[in-house]
Amino acid sequence: MSSALTPDLVPAADQQELAPPRRRRRRMTLGRAIAQVLRYLALAISAVLFLLPFYLIIRNALSSDMDITAPTWTIFPTDIQWGNFRELFTDPSVNILRSLANSAIIAVLQTAGQLLICSMAGYGLARIPYRWATPIFYGVLVTLMIPPAVTFIPSFIIVSQLRWVDTLQGIIVPVLFSGFTTFLFRQYFLAFPRSLEEAARVDGLGYFGAFWRVVVPNSGAFFAAIAVITFIASWNAFLWPLVIGQNSSMWTVQVALSTFLTAQTINLHELFLAAAVSIAPLVLVFVFLQRYLVQGVAETGIKG
Repeated sequence: MSSALTPDLVPAADQQELAPPRRRRRRMTLGRAIAQVLRYLALAISAVLFLLPFYLIIRNALSSDMDITAPTWTIFPTDIQWGNFRELFTDPSVNILRSLANSAIIAVLQTAGQLLICSMAGYGLARIPYRWATPIFYGVLVTLMIPPAVTFIPSFIIVSQLRWVDTLQGIIVPVLFSGFTTFLFRQYFLAFPRSLEEAARVDGLGYFGAFWRVVVPNSGAFFAAIAVITFIASWNAFLWPLVIGQNSSMWTVQVALSTFLTAQTINLHELFLAAAVSIAPLVLVFVFLQRYLVQGVAETGIKG
């Protein structure tokens, strides 16, 4: 008697598992196709919603005030106003080039300062064993729970006593330390391979030498991610630069934008054009360094 089972002797359930019918395979293929179409549709809708503000800014930046406030909407302005660029950069009331330069200087120095100070603080809290490491770390966490409005007035009084009002150091120095950035660096350094540091110790390096010669060169992606986040936050800062940089020569680009729309004057086309110019550096930074953002957050050890 042959040991092979004929289809008649195999139960129906086992036949379905051994040889799925074509109808079942078609249903699976159709379900995957529908899921893929829905996925791309959701991505397309998200992309449109994400790009809509940029389209509005560009469209209104190249329009006249009459086109912007017209009762009927057009996808493109009826007459593209290329002269808006000349009007913006020659406006005597707002020196937009000086404001862009101030924002660039402040953002670069604040980013470099936070990377230096917060990385060293985070490394010390993660690696150097000393008695007060845990209380100091808890103190850093407490600073994250204090609303910025609580520390705003004391910070302004200190800056005023130092006579740093209307100076770059008055805008830059008070925000060189960040408890959140220190926390991120500590989380990253806790997961950093100790074997690399132990090899540096064998070569006679201390904590400071191991940090600069081993840890920092092998943490470029994470440093880049923190630099992008810090640069964007510094570039978009408004209230502190507004209070400290009271003279127009110290205005940042965000403060300059606010002058186009006041209770006395409304200059819509220059406002939109200045907004487009101001976000251009951020778009470039994000486009070229966006992969470091994802990688940096993944390397912090934060989950959930």
